Amino acid sequence: MTITEVSKKYELSADTLRYYERVGLIPEVNRNKNGIRNYTEEDCRWVEFIKCMRSAGLPIEVLIEYVTLFQKGDETIEARKEILTEQRKQLIEKMEDIKKTIERLDYKIERYDQSVVKKENELKRMDD
Repeated sequence: MTITEVSKKYELSADTLRYYERVGLIPEVNRNKNGIRNYTEEDCRWVEFIKCMRSAGLPIEVLIEYVTLFQKGDETIEARKEILTEQRKQLIEKMEDIKKTIERLDYKIERYDQSVVKKENELKRMDD
């Protein structure tokens, strides 16, 4: 696949894909004889993985470390697992914080709804 096709498929700009490759977020993509990037299924799996992790808020530095370890082979499996485990733990903490924030927002919204209904009832009584 060309960079344009991958860009459309994963809704990432070509510049973002080039950046991901340049900083080591995805392994270097092979090029055809004309120097045009030729993304394989494996390359696309990396793009999909990085997009997923970034959308969840994982830092670029952590992902670069993970990819670097991956490229070093099986002797880094435990280190990679530790990275993923720590990031999972942090995401769960964020998720709990978000849940608390949503509950607080729901409470505030409900209070505003009650205020609006109260005001409407007061106005209605005044019209009677």
